[in-house]
Amino acid sequence: MGNAELDRYSRRLREAREAGQWSSGARKEICESWGRSFSAGIDVDITAAPLVYDHGAIRDIRREHPLDPLTPMIINTLKRMADESAHILIVTDADGRILWREGHSATKRAADRVGLSDGHIWAEGSVGTNGIGTALATRRPVHVYSEEHIMRALHVWSCSGAPIIDPDTDEVLGCIDVSGTSETLHPATVALVETVGRLAESQLAVRMHERDHRLRAHHDALRHRTGILITATGRVIAGDSTGSLGPRIPVTDPSGFTTLPDGRIGMLEPFHGGFLLHTSAAEGERQPVRLNLLGDGTPSVYLGDRNLALSLRHAEILALLALHPHGLTAEQLSFHLYGDDGNPVTIRAEIHRLRAQLGSTIAAKPYRLTTSVQADFLTVRQLLAESDHAGAAKVYGGPLLPRSESPTLRRERDELEVQVRTCMLRYGTPDDLWAYAQTANGRGDYEVLEQLVTVLPPGDPRALAAHLRLSVGD
Repeated sequence: MGNAELDRYSRRLREAREAGQWSSGARKEICESWGRSFSAGIDVDITAAPLVYDHGAIRDIRREHPLDPLTPMIINTLKRMADESAHILIVTDADGRILWREGHSATKRAADRVGLSDGHIWAEGSVGTNGIGTALATRRPVHVYSEEHIMRALHVWSCSGAPIIDPDTDEVLGCIDVSGTSETLHPATVALVETVGRLAESQLAVRMHERDHRLRAHHDALRHRTGILITATGRVIAGDSTGSLGPRIPVTDPSGFTTLPDGRIGMLEPFHGGFLLHTSAAEGERQPVRLNLLGDGTPSVYLGDRNLALSLRHAEILALLALHPHGLTAEQLSFHLYGDDGNPVTIRAEIHRLRAQLGSTIAAKPYRLTTSVQADFLTVRQLLAESDHAGAAKVYGGPLLPRSESPTLRRERDELEVQVRTCMLRYGTPDDLWAYAQTANGRGDYEVLEQLVTVLPPGDPRALAAHLRLSVGD
């Protein structure tokens, strides 16, 4: 539009507003913005945008914002134009809060009166239709002229805004805006602002590709590549040859699990700032399970060639399933874990999370392990039954899940401890006794230490260590 056309357009809008016919004659995108603004309860007579950030906090907020590294380029590209044409240049965050402002001094003073300055918010829900808020709401560049603003105080202003969209997350990061009085800001300014916005997005894309390259290099260096490579923001960048996952999966669940497009549950393993996605094993491809539940270390499960750390509750469930190969109902599992105070609903939720890690390895109705199972505590029990004392001493790394309060597992733990200790005292070689003395209970066991001092040669370092422990115990 030329100046005469803009004047006629402005007059037509003013007359329509005075007649209460807001939508009469306005552009479609402006009418839609007015609708959102009135739905938000905007008062046309407010005189300035709200202040939401104290000026003293702006510096730290800027430093933490993802657009901070790009603002020198944005400002250097547009500042001279803004100065020479008596405009101001603004960069906001995704919520329309102004973080940076440059431009003509006199125009900045006028802008201060309406809150076009650092720390003020210009979202549509705060001030109605404007170049910043409407660009953010629509994710498109927009020019808002004079009477198109909801606020009457802005009818001497025009503004051109363009959103900046992160190519990594597809989320809006902020907005670039050039504002000035309605007589000086040409509608074509929006094309310039849009170009600078696209330039900022291209810089973000370069940085994204550099991160992807580093992540792929770490993945390529794996001797045995397992899992599908996912960025920290959920983009699939390697390992999905069929493309069945699509370009992106959700990675925000703090539990580390995600629901895939086909309904399967996947587990996300942190990997050099990104993730390795492990999906459930297919039917007929179940991998053997090996449980490491003895001793003070973190309990874990080997599923094929993957070693997964287990929470105490998940370790308890797997131990109980290993003890009951024919399976347990949720009610039975609950009783074994909590006694009469158990809640089957809690068990079902835990099983759901555990199946996300182990997939079809755990079946339902009843809950049971569907593949071959090796558990260190069961191995020790078998070795004792076969009188393989040396083997039992080697495998026994300490009590079964020592932090578990499960009535069933406490009983199993105590029985196994008594069996191992008795066997070592009766039949154990010095090496067997010394291996048991390295466990949590054996370390301070007076009878075991005395026997070690008796059976080991006086100069044996193990005898000296046992004697020292006895002395400390005294």
